[in-house]
Amino acid sequence: MAEIEDRLSALEAQVAALVERFAAEPPPAEAPPAPDGVFWALDGLKRRLPADGTGAVLYTGTVRLDEEHYDWQYGRTVDDVLAGDWTELAGVLTALAHPVRLRLLREILTGRHGTAELATIEGLGTTGQLHHHLRQLTAAGWLRSAGRGRYAVPAERVVPLLAILTAARR
Repeated sequence: MAEIEDRLSALEAQVAALVERFAAEPPPAEAPPAPDGVFWALDGLKRRLPADGTGAVLYTGTVRLDEEHYDWQYGRTVDDVLAGDWTELAGVLTALAHPVRLRLLREILTGRHGTAELATIEGLGTTGQLHHHLRQLTAAGWLRSAGRGRYAVPAERVVPLLAILTAARR
């Protein structure tokens, strides 16, 4: 347990450092002008990194779905990503590796939250299969119970989910 607490403390310190680094510039009072060049986000990330480092990975997004708005940004240094135990991520990624689960996530993101609504979608299988898939997604953190047979994608998972799907298309 102490190892997990140490890792969590290290992660919190890294996130705090990234938040401090990215918060150094105040947000513009109005929408920024259109970016100059294809790699405008990458150029901004590079300006914030030390020249002698191995680099960093950053994903960010602003999303409006189902009358909700999600803004999210997360970054890690390459050294941190490479040093982590990737095998711990297998369950989270495996939960996404089923066509029915991906369909459920899309339906829930776009407004169908109740199991009764979801059960009417053709091709999702029996009610028992539907509940199995919902349990798998909930256990992996891609869904949370919103009470009374209703589900939602947690706010902190919306942009990461869309980033994974975007990367998978590449």
